[in-house]
Amino acid sequence: MRATQDQLSRRDGRRRMFAAGLLAAVLAVTSACTNEGGGDKSPAWQGGGESAPKATATITGPAADAKDVPASTGVAFTTKDAKDTTVELKDSAGGAVEGTVVADGGSWLPKGALKYGETYTATVTATGDDGKPAQATSTFTTMAKPSKQVRISSFLGDGQVVGVGMPLIVKFSRAVAEDYRDDVQRRMTVTSTPAQEGVWHWVSPTEIRFRPKEFWKAGTAVSYRIQAGGLPLGDGWYGRADLSVDVKTGPAVIMTVDNKTKRMTVTKDGKAIKTIPVSLGKKSTPSSSGTMIVIEKLRKTVFDTMEELGPEEGYRTKIDYAQRLTWGGEFIHAAPWSEGQQGSVNVSHGCVNVSMKNGAWLFANTRIGDPITVKGTERKLANGNGWTDWNMSWNEYVKGSALPYDPDAAASPSAEATPGDTAETPSAEPTT
Repeated sequence: MRATQDQLSRRDGRRRMFAAGLLAAVLAVTSACTNEGGGDKSPAWQGGGESAPKATATITGPAADAKDVPASTGVAFTTKDAKDTTVELKDSAGGAVEGTVVADGGSWLPKGALKYGETYTATVTATGDDGKPAQATSTFTTMAKPSKQVRISSFLGDGQVVGVGMPLIVKFSRAVAEDYRDDVQRRMTVTSTPAQEGVWHWVSPTEIRFRPKEFWKAGTAVSYRIQAGGLPLGDGWYGRADLSVDVKTGPAVIMTVDNKTKRMTVTKDGKAIKTIPVSLGKKSTPSSSGTMIVIEKLRKTVFDTMEELGPEEGYRTKIDYAQRLTWGGEFIHAAPWSEGQQGSVNVSHGCVNVSMKNGAWLFANTRIGDPITVKGTERKLANGNGWTDWNMSWNEYVKGSALPYDPDAAASPSAEATPGDTAETPSAEPTT
């Protein structure tokens, strides 16, 4: 943990051993309770003339009698010659705390944040092939409830069905300092059925997203959990609460637009189901080439650029079947005024124009998170102009993780999901 409240500091101030509770990947032995002596006030094994247990157990954190421990803490431990290891955490009233030993096998995380100002006793029991248990215990007290708390929210709500390109989007109400982002990621798990390789990517100090290496498979059940309640986030700020969300992907509906042919091809679960004539942005206002995601769907709306472009260039137009692709204002939408040019000439202000009939069909057959790739226009899509997670190569995306990427850790341990918070979608000016 960190100096004073976090208790352990990294050698260069950059890396921490036990910040925000447990950092499972790197653990150092500090003051501890163990059946090997040096910490136990009463060793668990007192067998008289019998031989000592073959296995040993040591709790490396929280330290014995530690105070002001963050409520996000877990139990770090080491064992030797153990065939079976169990971890038990009880509060001052003797109530058991639910939790799970994480994948590294040397740490245990509670199901949720611990209570503030509560005293807990951790017991690690290691049993060797001789059948004799060895125990280590450590009693510690969590900190008082902090006054400075960071709200953590998910763009997606529990139970939503999304497109196969949908990134998982998590936001923080306050910037997370770079030195704390690895701590956050260690408390973020994603479970998908079927399992897929994926990684978290920091878009900004207040936003992190997850995407798989390839598009989600159709009908995938996705659960993600952020155990940030009580987690230190820097400058005396702590995570307000844990967050869990369950979502599911729908059919694999993928749209591809080729500027050369002025056609959109729509595939569903790998099979082409429709070809649609389009009109893209004219040379002065070209459409963006790249892979975008449907961000929002508006059955009826008004595109108003009068303030942005002025009375001479601006317009105020009623629009049907609009699907936002970028924050800069590019949409797929019905454009009855350009139906004569669709399939042959680009006349839009950057949007993908389709007929009223095709606009209605697309609107009925797509959902938030469906991907669309536009090819061959004069302008490249700028990363960050929309959900451009798929516009980056996999190698580029991995670089946005605060932790070294491990391709073998494709799926995280299961997390029981509860409804998540929902964030609002940013607004931006449309094009046509």
